[in-house]
Amino acid sequence: MSTIHPTAVIEDGAKLGADVSVGAFAFVGRDVVLGDGVELRNHVSVAAHTTIGAKTVVSPFASIGGVPQSVHYKGEPGTISIGADCVIRENVTINFGSVGARETKIGDRCFLMTGVHVAHDCTLGNDVILANCATMGGHVSIGNNVFMGGLCALHQFVRIGDHAIVGGLCPVWRDIIPFGAIREGAEGLGGLNIIGMKRRGFSRPQIQSLRAAYRDLFFGPGYFVDRVEAVGERYAGDENVMHIVEFIRQRGKRRITVPRSAAEHHDDES
Repeated sequence: MSTIHPTAVIEDGAKLGADVSVGAFAFVGRDVVLGDGVELRNHVSVAAHTTIGAKTVVSPFASIGGVPQSVHYKGEPGTISIGADCVIRENVTINFGSVGARETKIGDRCFLMTGVHVAHDCTLGNDVILANCATMGGHVSIGNNVFMGGLCALHQFVRIGDHAIVGGLCPVWRDIIPFGAIREGAEGLGGLNIIGMKRRGFSRPQIQSLRAAYRDLFFGPGYFVDRVEAVGERYAGDENVMHIVEFIRQRGKRRITVPRSAAEHHDDES
């Protein structure tokens, strides 16, 4: 049976699954859908067209469904989709989508620590961890199994590839390749997320192949665009390397983050 505190406000039209718990002074708007086993603790606010997946837990003073913080927003409706088994800690803010897809989307098993901000139209994959006060501008895209350190800040439209890691206090204004690592205090790409790959069961040959491809991409001769195609041909049978190649080929609105020591080798507009 669901447990609703008598001081909570549940607007008419909200849809609550089985075994939902809503704490004291929480607010659930009329267009909200809560999956089975969702737990909203005291003083949580969930508004707008928001869907929260099963067994997700939201901690006090989190605000989900806020209006986009964008000068381009003109009152259009938007949505938020949050997956199952997520943990959303205190004072997290998640804004609904505005222009374009008008959807902010968070995958399954994500962990958003205290003070995280997910802006309008952001997309997070599965198993993403955002440490305390990690902040995203609008339209940021984060892949699966990504870790973002505390107090890091992502520029709008940045893409972060699968299995990447960003250290605490790091500003990110360019795309980060899958498996890439940005380290605290470093300028530019700091190598590959080797520890993360080992923890997720990548084999030694897989890691060695990714290391070799990384060197070829960022430290080989010629223009970067030519090196990308050469790596694509050389490692055509390697799924992990090709994941990096395809990420680069997609060319988002931001340039690719490169190692500082390789900057003189890099020209992605040539």
